[in-house]
Amino acid sequence: MMIRYAVGLVAALTCLAGGGVPPESAAAAGAAPRPALVPTPPAPRAVARPALPDPRIYGADIFHGWALDTCHAPSLATLRAWRTSRYRAVGIYYAGHGRACPRQPRLTRSWALGAESLGWRLLPIYVGSQAPCVRGKARRHPKIGGEPWEQGREEGRLAVKRAKALGLRKRSALYLDMEAYNTARTRCARTTLAFIRGWNREVRSRGYFPGFYSSADSGVRHLEKARRSGVRDLPSVMWFARWTRSPALYGEPTLRSSGWFAHRRIHQYSGNVSERHGGKRMSIDRNMVDAPVAILR
Repeated sequence: MMIRYAVGLVAALTCLAGGGVPPESAAAAGAAPRPALVPTPPAPRAVARPALPDPRIYGADIFHGWALDTCHAPSLATLRAWRTSRYRAVGIYYAGHGRACPRQPRLTRSWALGAESLGWRLLPIYVGSQAPCVRGKARRHPKIGGEPWEQGREEGRLAVKRAKALGLRKRSALYLDMEAYNTARTRCARTTLAFIRGWNREVRSRGYFPGFYSSADSGVRHLEKARRSGVRDLPSVMWFARWTRSPALYGEPTLRSSGWFAHRRIHQYSGNVSERHGGKRMSIDRNMVDAPVAILR
């Protein structure tokens, strides 16, 4: 379910809006067959701009399949037991002062290597400052201030620093978690977008893939509008939350088929569900993935 690619010479390429990638070039190697459970993405409709480069040729580690995310990093014993499930990737809240579960004693380099040795792929999630008009429980989290671009770049540097401490190498994907916010508030939306772009710019400049997680009807809709307007420094990968009965990676109504296509999407399609596998129970969110993950070796 995982595809690895050999990395070639560094190329000075500028990343385009709506899914740019780090400035590395690579030659694609052989790929494992796509599992039947992952729907093949439809061909994009005609777009006004040239097609964006496939992230695989930039050395991305693409994962196709089912993933879970949960507040605390699961123990290796739990991950071992859950190998009986359909899941093979796990979202980890590895850094950021806005995490709901800031105490993560298991998140060490040895844990990450242990998870990978058990066959798990990692989706690193950074939860930092939130929009000034954030909704729901995230209102208590730190907010974006008066210099959003610089603040975003500063937190992007922190995200990369923490990723390196965890053993995540360049060309890993790092996902910025921006909880639902009121995009109708123009000033707030402008501030939030500047922060996101600054974070993306910094993460990408350091050789990582910047991803973005948010509600489909909030942050995702906002960034799709920005993409269609030609805004640069947008995320390479879109992780959208819309809780439905089944995943729809390439059927999300807020995203045009040409946006974040292909190998650039994750759909969180169900949340706060309890599952038990191998005698171990967890409360998780369910995801379908066709996107880059972390690289540890």
